[in-house]
Amino acid sequence: MMPYSRNSTLIDKKAKTIPELPYLYIALPVMNEQDLLPRTLECIAAQSYRNFKVFICVNQPDAWWDDPLKIGICRNNARSLEFLAGIKLFDLVVLDHSSRGSGWKGKRFGVGQARKVLMDEISHSGKPKDIIISLDADTTFAEDYFLSVARNFQENPDAVALSVPYFHHTVRDERASRAILRYEIYMRHYLINLFRTGCPYAFTALGSAMAVPVWAYRAIGGMTPKLSGEDFYFLQKLRKYGSVMLWNDVVVHPEARFSDRVLFGTGPAMIKGATGDWTSYPIYPAALFNDLMDTYLILPVLYLKTLETKLVNFLIGIIKEKDPFRLLRENHKDLDHFTRAFHEKLDGLRILQYLKTMNVAFPGSDETNLQKFLVNYFPEVESKLKIGWTNFSFENAPLAELEKIRQFLFEKEMELRFNSAIV
Repeated sequence: MMPYSRNSTLIDKKAKTIPELPYLYIALPVMNEQDLLPRTLECIAAQSYRNFKVFICVNQPDAWWDDPLKIGICRNNARSLEFLAGIKLFDLVVLDHSSRGSGWKGKRFGVGQARKVLMDEISHSGKPKDIIISLDADTTFAEDYFLSVARNFQENPDAVALSVPYFHHTVRDERASRAILRYEIYMRHYLINLFRTGCPYAFTALGSAMAVPVWAYRAIGGMTPKLSGEDFYFLQKLRKYGSVMLWNDVVVHPEARFSDRVLFGTGPAMIKGATGDWTSYPIYPAALFNDLMDTYLILPVLYLKTLETKLVNFLIGIIKEKDPFRLLRENHKDLDHFTRAFHEKLDGLRILQYLKTMNVAFPGSDETNLQKFLVNYFPEVESKLKIGWTNFSFENAPLAELEKIRQFLFEKEMELRFNSAIV
């Protein structure tokens, strides 16, 4: 599947340690995943690079023990704890935030809180150049995954994070496969458009597909716990501090499954999408991304004076300032520093808000927007995919057609990741 490789040095896959590479800490939150967890742990046990330690947080709110609708999750977590107690194949630390009396209390709970607790624990015990790899319990990967991440940071010691390429498994359930293909098409279309605008936030934030050095984690003050989207805010925070790597030789494979453990993300998108509601994950018109690019192109002018663009006017309305760049000019006396401050103000969240707001006024369906984007920016798509666009719909298209589109976008995204490597 991987047509590119940045690493050419041959490594003995049986070697247990490679001293010159960084030590790895694996941060793995677990909730209601006893059936999936063994497969992920098998991937960990099979890794060619052995210089790592795994931290697992089994978690749920403590009040769930007294909730008849949630008691099944508590019991599932208890089975996970029993299973983990028998793991001897690698160095493992289990943080129990699920047993009665040990679960989350108050408003801080969920996968975001679990990731923060895990990474904080690792940060306290790790060395600055050690690497934290964030995983989920439904994710699989090849035996050289840890090695690829270690080498990536060895070759890019100043990078503050790695956004790992991903490719979801499809499953036998047609509803689940259709939903994950539609969701991936949304995500890849979104990222490719950010790439072509030159946006510094052109990365995909998946909790199962990111890594960060301990020194960078400490520098930004750690992860902010959120009920959902903690990975998005975390990577955005890191990107404002430094450069994020986008390429990795080994891809991770999250599971396609209906899950409501978070408020938004892959699982909730699949649940909502399976009912036909994709309003939260539309295929945005390429013209809206062009608005972003148009504003980027006049940054040297904005450094001198504020001009009206659709994006500038939107920003003025959001932050309630007549001139959103006046203080930036006063505080940053050269274009480079002004540009950095501009991107911190117009960050990934603001961009998403702009797209969502402006999309309401745009006519055309998701299918039409996808077709126009593909045909306009990748003319070879028509002869290569042979999609019958006239009658095409996400709801009724054969899964094979959706898979062809997903695969095409995946390949284009991988080319962009490989050529940019770091943002």
